[in-house]
Amino acid sequence: MKRSLLALSCVLMLTVGLVVFGGEKKAEASAKTILLGVAGAHSGDLASYGLPSLEAAKLVVKAVNDAGGINGAQVVISSQDDQCKPEFATNAAFKLVSDEVTVVLGHICSGATKAALPIYKESNLVCMSPSATNPPLTQSGDYPNFFRTIASDDAQAALATDFAIDTLGLKKIAVIHDKGDYGKGFADFAKLYIEKSGKAEVVLFEGVTPGAVDYSAVVQKIKASGADSVIFGGYHPEASKIVSQIRKKKITIPFISDDGVKAQKFINVAGEASEGVYATGPRDITGNPMYKVALDQYKATHDGEPGAFFFEAYSATQALLKALERADSTDYEKIVYALRNQEVDTPVGKIKFDSKGDAIGVGFSMYQVKDGAYQEVK
Repeated sequence: MKRSLLALSCVLMLTVGLVVFGGEKKAEASAKTILLGVAGAHSGDLASYGLPSLEAAKLVVKAVNDAGGINGAQVVISSQDDQCKPEFATNAAFKLVSDEVTVVLGHICSGATKAALPIYKESNLVCMSPSATNPPLTQSGDYPNFFRTIASDDAQAALATDFAIDTLGLKKIAVIHDKGDYGKGFADFAKLYIEKSGKAEVVLFEGVTPGAVDYSAVVQKIKASGADSVIFGGYHPEASKIVSQIRKKKITIPFISDDGVKAQKFINVAGEASEGVYATGPRDITGNPMYKVALDQYKATHDGEPGAFFFEAYSATQALLKALERADSTDYEKIVYALRNQEVDTPVGKIKFDSKGDAIGVGFSMYQVKDGAYQEVK
């Protein structure tokens, strides 16, 4: 589908609004304007993942524009809210294509990203996510226009299972997931790695319905299975409810999850039940000077901490805009070439991207909730 047809479709079907950095107005591309699409969860239960990425993009864009822009062109953000829902993500993608954005930062959740990618691919739009970790998004080779600044779920599932088996010595593991592309994908890899280890067994593999109020049925199954631990694939809204109900049943086994749970929102909601929970997350990058640059920029205008995936989004925005500068063009092939062949210094490290779109050199660490905050497990 060509952009002209997509634009017509968008006029008829979209309900989401266009928000442009610096105020709400109609985005207008011109020879001296580069439109950066920013798509993700900007409202709803998972906004705590998407809003930090939008703030990161704003800070990078401001710094670039203050320095004169990209080859003389100012950068303008066109943001679209998908609430991490695939059906909204396709609408957001159609809208960004109709606005003729130059590149896209996003989406945030794997399911939403998967839904939007064919639209961007058809329009030769480069898309880079700070947080979509589903392995096939890059490893399938289906989306040569897709890049990400975070490692994939198979890597964090390997870390989670190795930690459970080799560090904690666990033998009977219940693997629970939210049935989504991200959560079930993580859980499938965890199950695979547990079974391949020969050192432990999966005593329960169960999906739960996202958004449910009561997860007592799966908690009862966990108890009945004789599990000595839980590995959960999914996001913090479900994890906070499940771990709370597990603890209410006086079940004290370790609860290990993914970067969808490594968020302050999880701790705030789960409260005391969150203490001791393990979760994988992007590798500690606090020693990187670029990390401090990004953090200082954030704290100059905001209170508190940046939030989940802020530094990955900051890095992705830098990579996209630097690729545009080096390409000296909005030509798709030239942008892709720059991303794959030329390094850029970012908070997550000095990165470029492999032939499948994964950033080279990024990875995961294990974290645990202690005294109301996630701390890296050394």
